[in-house]
Amino acid sequence: MLEMRPDCERCGRDLPADIHGAFICSFECTFCANCADKLDERCPNCGGDLLDRPLREGAALAKFPASTERRHPGARA
Repeated sequence: MLEMRPDCERCGRDLPADIHGAFICSFECTFCANCADKLDERCPNCGGDLLDRPLREGAALAKFPASTERRHPGARA
């Protein structure tokens, strides 16, 4: 199951699990649409493709909540 990470690793933008706009690689590195465009849809960590992350909504999100662990280097705990 995907972690559904809560933020862009590059700029820190919030990326809720139930809203479009997140892009992930096969290792779940997560970026917003603007950063994915700037990275030419290539993950800077592994070199893999950045693709649209699927949504997790409603009952599925309630039963399986998204991660709250932020990945952006400037994120506060």
